[in-house]
Amino acid sequence: MNIAPGKSAVGNVPFDQARVDGLMEEAGVDVLLATSKHNTQYLLGGYKFIFFAAMDAIGHSRYLPIVVYEKGGPDHAAYIGNRMEGGEHQNNPFWTPTLHAACWGTLDAANLAVEHLQKIGMAGARIGIEPAFLPSDAYMLIRKALPDAKLIDATGMLERMRAIKTDAELEKLRTASELITDSMLATIAWAREGSTKSDIIERLRREETNRGIHFEYCLLTLGSSHNRAASPQAWKTGEVMSIDSGGNYHGYIGDLCRMGILGEPDAELEDLLAEVETVQQAAFSNVRAGTLGGDMVSHAESVLKGSKVAPYTDFFAHGMGLITHEAPFLMTNHPVTYEGTYADKPLERNMVLSVETTMLHPTRGFIKLEDTLAVTETGYVMFGDRGRGWNRGGIS
Repeated sequence: MNIAPGKSAVGNVPFDQARVDGLMEEAGVDVLLATSKHNTQYLLGGYKFIFFAAMDAIGHSRYLPIVVYEKGGPDHAAYIGNRMEGGEHQNNPFWTPTLHAACWGTLDAANLAVEHLQKIGMAGARIGIEPAFLPSDAYMLIRKALPDAKLIDATGMLERMRAIKTDAELEKLRTASELITDSMLATIAWAREGSTKSDIIERLRREETNRGIHFEYCLLTLGSSHNRAASPQAWKTGEVMSIDSGGNYHGYIGDLCRMGILGEPDAELEDLLAEVETVQQAAFSNVRAGTLGGDMVSHAESVLKGSKVAPYTDFFAHGMGLITHEAPFLMTNHPVTYEGTYADKPLERNMVLSVETTMLHPTRGFIKLEDTLAVTETGYVMFGDRGRGWNRGGIS
């Protein structure tokens, strides 16, 4: 399907066009070829094709959605998708004036992108690409077909594009976080003596799915173990549970961690979780628009350094949104390999942060809190703000 400009039922551009154009100008990009699911979803206003939601491979190739967006030229925008997406367009028209719902693999998608760039006079332009999300065969085809073009890594520009959330995005992140929290608390209450890690993870998957979340993962520990993988290990009375889960709601990720106990926590456990909470609160106290990201991190780290649990406890903070680690990037290679490029930049209103303090206690086990915050002008709003103490197992 090739719908020419002016023939499509085009609505408003679903993102802040002036901001995106400004970021493209700063990055030296004339036209974008967005090829990742998260960035095509963002540029299409939240759309993601359900057929390839869980996998990309088909036949000898893979699904490769492409959004073409020219700086200052939304009338030249195009979406290149799978043949079956013509039906999606009939029901809910894409905003892009041109649609090519015609592809089954990477090369036909790349060919259509080249043809569209040539048609709109961008064959020799500075083209922003996503190297980590552009298959090598598609890259080589574009490079050969457009010898006069300059291909520019637009990854950083696209990350900055998504860093500040709209109110609608915040609502999806809030919903994801609330439903994951509900699911984790229900799972802890359900689990009892003899429940295995595999049983508990499967229960959480069902709890999340029944609440309308797409289950992504569960990292779970029981007792004194620090191993978070599924296993036949069973929960025993007096042991702790750490349950850390990510799931998405309409593509937006919720990622939180809560603690459970089978029985009643003793004084030592109460004290250990309080130490974790103290570090979390130290980080929260520096979250507001205008605060340097690095200052928030360093304050939390300084409080942790003075704690008796410092030798086996770690603090970490990162951005959240369509993916689990996105701008603002606050820490370098800790533990995910990226540069903390926002450490010396101010936090901005509607950025979203995941704040986590993790204790690997040598005898009591894995004790952790992870919380999701939206930055405001005067502080923050927390999503899923409950169940942050010791939650009792075996009560439902």
